[in-house]
Amino acid sequence: MSTLQFPVTAHPSPATEDRRREILANPGFGKQFTDHMALATWTAEAGWHDGKIAPYGPLSIDPAAAVLHYAQEVFEGLKAFRHEDGSVWAFRPEANARRMSRSAHRLALPTLSEEDFIFSVRALVAEDVEWVPDYGTGETSLYLRPFMFASEAFLGVRPANEITYCVIASPAGAYFAGGMKPVSLWVSTDYARAGSGGTGAAKCGGNYASSLAGQLEGIGHGCDQAVFLDSETHTYIEELGGMNLFLLFSDGRLVTPELTGSILEGVTRDSILELAKDMGLQPEERRITIQEWKDGAASGELAEVFACGTAAVVTPVGRLVWEGGECTVGDPDVNGGAGATTLDIRRRLLDIQYGRAEDPHGWMTRLV
Repeated sequence: MSTLQFPVTAHPSPATEDRRREILANPGFGKQFTDHMALATWTAEAGWHDGKIAPYGPLSIDPAAAVLHYAQEVFEGLKAFRHEDGSVWAFRPEANARRMSRSAHRLALPTLSEEDFIFSVRALVAEDVEWVPDYGTGETSLYLRPFMFASEAFLGVRPANEITYCVIASPAGAYFAGGMKPVSLWVSTDYARAGSGGTGAAKCGGNYASSLAGQLEGIGHGCDQAVFLDSETHTYIEELGGMNLFLLFSDGRLVTPELTGSILEGVTRDSILELAKDMGLQPEERRITIQEWKDGAASGELAEVFACGTAAVVTPVGRLVWEGGECTVGDPDVNGGAGATTLDIRRRLLDIQYGRAEDPHGWMTRLV
């Protein structure tokens, strides 16, 4: 049972129905936000308190707030899906709650209980339920972004004694506006996303900031994203700036880099490992060298490669580019280069999320 309550203060001038319909007709991703947000405060003296649903708007933050100087913050990302009967569901929110607690622990932040996390999400979605896109309007959803940050005003390297928790919501369309075409990846050898003993396994902003230089380098070489290797040897595949990776071999092995402490434990990643068993594939978590990718592409043993995450779901990977060479996986004349198994995994996930298929693993939680 949630210990926090979230009484509602209604927005004095919410978006008009016409404006909301205009946004939902072409939501993009992360560009528009709903009328309200969930808020709560933690202090060393009182713990978590002052939960509320308030009008969406700017947060008042002191210039000396610790997050601005020492980056003490974590966040999550999940989606709310409209089903055919009008109900609204979330995909594995308890997994996001647990990961947020792990992230908070790593960043010396207070943990929020699973019950309070899910209750805050449910309270916000209930208030802004009309912002959840209708069933049957394509790959649309309401993207939910819970986050917490050090809001205490002080200069000094120590854990903050005041923390702000917030959940905001954004109607979302497909993450990649260009549709389901394979992305190209640049092998980043000058930059690492995270290192041993660092914050790579936590979902914190610093990990994403550290990936941007590599991403820009990749774009400069004509690629969509960068793939990062381990920071010590630059030999083993880790992940993209915001997505996990899977390699499918022709003998049915579906391999993803094992969690070494510098890789984010993706909820979609974990779900795919379970789905693979249902599909008769052989899921493996182990270290994968970048050379194995290159050799597998050259020999044809590597059949498909894809990236996955909450925002993009599953995205096929075609070209891998590095200084002095490149390789390609997939046939551009078949499904636009997207592998059949990649598409099947993607379809299975989406069908469960939108209520079009059975949920044998009990992954969906009703919000409204």
